[in-house]
Amino acid sequence: MDFLATSEGQLVVGVAVGLIAIGAAYFLFSSKKPKVCLDPENFKQFKLVKKTQLSHNVAKFRFALPTPTSVLGLPIGQHISCRGKDSQGEEVVKPYTPTTLDSDVGYFELVIKMYPQGRMSHHFREMREGDYLAVKGPKGRFKYQPGQVRAFGMLAGGSGITPMFQVARAILENPSDQTKVHLIYANVTYDDILLKEELDSLAKNYPQRFKVYYVLNQPPEVWDGGVGFVSKEMIQAHCPPPASDIQILRCGPPPMNKAMAAHLDAIGYTAAMQFQF
Repeated sequence: MDFLATSEGQLVVGVAVGLIAIGAAYFLFSSKKPKVCLDPENFKQFKLVKKTQLSHNVAKFRFALPTPTSVLGLPIGQHISCRGKDSQGEEVVKPYTPTTLDSDVGYFELVIKMYPQGRMSHHFREMREGDYLAVKGPKGRFKYQPGQVRAFGMLAGGSGITPMFQVARAILENPSDQTKVHLIYANVTYDDILLKEELDSLAKNYPQRFKVYYVLNQPPEVWDGGVGFVSKEMIQAHCPPPASDIQILRCGPPPMNKAMAAHLDAIGYTAAMQFQF
C-alpha cells in the first residue's frame, strides 16, 4: 500500500509538472510570436512618439506599434505608403522606407528630408508628438533572401539611401549572411548626407563586408571622397564588376537613376543584374 501511495503521488506530481511545462512552453511561444501590424489593403494609424530634428530640413520620426513586442511586418527592401495632407489641405500619399527592421520591436522609424515645396514634406513638417500617421503596406517588387547574391553594389542619391540602409542593415546584422555590400552615396553638400553616422558605424563594425564611398557635388575644402556626379569610373572602382552572382541596386532622383542606368549598361551589367527602387 505504501508503494502504491508513493507511486500515485509521484504520478500526480509528474503530471502536474508536465502540465506546467507545457503551459510554460505555450506561453513562451505565444508571447514571442510578434504581432504584424501592416495591412496591404487598408491604412492604419500609428502614433508619433518622438520627433528628432537632425538638420534644418531632416528629421527622424519614431512611431509606436500597438504593443512592445509588435513588429511592422515589412519584408527587407520593401516600403510603406504614408498618407497626409499638403499645405492646401488636399490628401497626398507617398512611399517611404523605414530605417528600422522587424528586429526593432515595438516601433518603427522614418528619416524624412522635408523639401520646401514637397506636398508630403509639409505634412511631416507639421507633425507633432502625439499625432497619428496613416500607413499602408507592404509594397514593392524587391524581395531579399539571404545569400541570393555574392555582393551588392548600391548607387544612392539623397533620400534614396533609406532602402539601401534597410537592406544593408538586414544583411550585416545577420551572422549567417555573408553577402558583401558596396555603397556609393551621392549628395550635393556634406550636410545633405543622411544617416552618415549610422553608415560609418556599419563600415567600422563590418569592415570586410561593407564599404561606403561618398560623392559630393559641392564638397568642403577638406574632402577625401568623390567630387561631382557619380561617374562610370567611380562605379568601376567601388562596385563589384558584372557577374551572374552580383546585383546593382539604385535609388535616387530621376535624372540620377537615368544616368546610372546608362553607366551600368555601358560597363556591362545586364538587366538581370540591375534593380531600381
